[in-house]
Amino acid sequence: MDLEQRRLELHEKLCSILGSRNCYFQPDENIKLKYPCIVYKRDAGSTIHADDNKYRYVPEYTTTVIDRDPTSSIPERIFEEFRMSRFERSFVSDNLNHTVINIFY
Repeated sequence: MDLEQRRLELHEKLCSILGSRNCYFQPDENIKLKYPCIVYKRDAGSTIHADDNKYRYVPEYTTTVIDRDPTSSIPERIFEEFRMSRFERSFVSDNLNHTVINIFY
């Protein structure tokens, strides 16, 4: 499966977790977000080496859950769905709660 097909599969899984189509891949600045939403972008990824060779590359996506609810269950559902994920940070901006999660997918 090529990288774009894999990303589209990730997108569908994120939409399923969210329960809506408010998932945005690297959105332009002029896009008006609808909350709650998930915004994600490609990141560095992880390369696994073995015997001095590149063995496997796993793409990484930085995913931000944006919700008015400070106790949103969306981040926990992401952790349940993606075993190769990790919490990065959380913060509040413009009275919206942001939870940043790195997903290797």
